[in-house]
Amino acid sequence: MTRDRVADCPFCRIVAGEIPSTKVHEDDAVLAIRDIAPRAPTHILLMSKDHIASAADLTVEDGELLGRIFASAAGIARAEGIADRGYRVVANVGAWGGQTVDHLHFHLMGGRAFNWPPG
Repeated sequence: MTRDRVADCPFCRIVAGEIPSTKVHEDDAVLAIRDIAPRAPTHILLMSKDHIASAADLTVEDGELLGRIFASAAGIARAEGIADRGYRVVANVGAWGGQTVDHLHFHLMGGRAFNWPPG
């Protein structure tokens, strides 16, 4: 499992500042940016700054990182005005799960109602 930057990973390049993005939140472990192809009025990607290919590669030792990602998501949802009505946080895993970038990230979506089951 690689935790260092991967040269051809677009999210590693965003974290490094090589690809422009609209940052919503940044700390030493998490970067949150606006999705360039939003599927909801609010659609923000929260990614680990370290390269982790997907949620399938997380371990028990990543508990603090996940706590920080979800705390960041909750704070962003409040700041974006979507917390009171509700929002969705999604991690796609693998091709059949809809993951298109092999770098751990979560979609924070809100501002409209969502159906269940998705997809």
